[in-house]
Amino acid sequence: MLKEKPKISCSIFRKQESIIQNITGKINRSNGIIERAGFAEELIKEVNVLLSCSYYNVGTSDCKNCHFNSTLRKRTARLILKAKKLA
Repeated sequence: MLKEKPKISCSIFRKQESIIQNITGKINRSNGIIERAGFAEELIKEVNVLLSCSYYNVGTSDCKNCHFNSTLRKRTARLILKAKKLA
């Protein structure tokens, strides 16, 4: 299945999206929970860049979509870190 390119027109998002997709790919390709957890910590750092964006404007759909996607990614990374604690 082909992934659709993000339709958020923001230079900060586009830069971070590339980094985030790279880390997500590493998580998906990793074998153990310890390795995944390391990448999950990286992912949280990069997602926080978007969540703390100084240009955030609650009135724009691009910002709303960016924050929604970023929040989901952060939650996913936190789940990986919780799984590491249980392992």
